[in-house]
Amino acid sequence: MKALQNEEIAKKWFDAFNTHDLEALLKLYHEEAEHFSPKLKLRKPETNGLVKGKNALREWWQDAFDRLPSLNYNYTSLTANNERVFMEYVRKVDNEENMLIAEVLEIKGGMIVASRVYHG
Repeated sequence: MKALQNEEIAKKWFDAFNTHDLEALLKLYHEEAEHFSPKLKLRKPETNGLVKGKNALREWWQDAFDRLPSLNYNYTSLTANNERVFMEYVRKVDNEENMLIAEVLEIKGGMIVASRVYHG
């Protein structure tokens, strides 16, 4: 049952991201959640790719939504268990080549406590 709940969290994550609803996205995360992304490492090298806490997440994603108004994620696969969701999706941005991405959401108590992005 918990796997299905975690899959629903992932679907809400995609809905929030694709509508650029920052508040709905942040509601899915624990206050002290951690997020790692190679894009974060490139754009903000001082983070070494890792941000912690909702304030840092808010700043990171608001910047992405502001810079990339056409940003959209189309998921191709969701695999959930009682603790994690493995997501594969295509990142689409106008005038950029589509990018295949994998991401893992670690979920505890119905909240995302960590997320890690993988891409080339």
